[in-house]
Amino acid sequence: MGFPVVSVPNRYGLWAGLCKAIALVLAMSGALKADELRVLAFGDSLTQGYGLPEAEGFVPQLESWLTAHGQDVSVVNGGVSGDTTAGGAARIEWSLSDDIDALIVTLGGNDMLRGLPAEQARANLEAILQIAQGKKVPVMLIGMDAPLNYGKAYKQAFEGLYPELAEAHSLAFVASFMAPLGATPSEALAWMQSDGVHPNAEGVEMIVAELGPEVLAFLKTVEAPEVETGG
Repeated sequence: MGFPVVSVPNRYGLWAGLCKAIALVLAMSGALKADELRVLAFGDSLTQGYGLPEAEGFVPQLESWLTAHGQDVSVVNGGVSGDTTAGGAARIEWSLSDDIDALIVTLGGNDMLRGLPAEQARANLEAILQIAQGKKVPVMLIGMDAPLNYGKAYKQAFEGLYPELAEAHSLAFVASFMAPLGATPSEALAWMQSDGVHPNAEGVEMIVAELGPEVLAFLKTVEAPEVETGG
């Protein structure tokens, strides 16, 4: 009498099919991330989010705004409280890691508060821009307003260096980071923290609402990163 023939499932075939399915899901996930941009927001305490819970700072609010408006983006917080343009020039080389696709520069506020020469700020920003462009990283430059404390000539020289640099380097440009809060310090006071220097969460929201469309238009010109695929 012969033994009955028993059908044994092809476990190797099942496993191979499962692996293929997993690989397909991973490939699809990679494709979904193919257009994500990593943007370095490079600045001082205004960028860093001084005095605010992390989620209410400039970088998280900007990233949320851009995401809500259809941009697949990760905004990296490159803000250092108290930083000057000289500090920025000293750290830009290592801050621009290979995974950074675009750069937003918002520096100069501390130079202005200390009354440092506008020519010095210009030279430092020039160094930052040259390094970024040497790495072929697209740049958006955001200007800073200067008060009249140091005189009209200083105010004109300081505020004027931003559009001049933007034109010289063909950069995306926004004239003033703080302008959305009001034309005068008294108008802006309601949107500032108690120190009168840094915006509160509502103030940051106003800044992001005005800067957002400019940043979005800038990012539309940035080439999406290539995604490596195996095999």
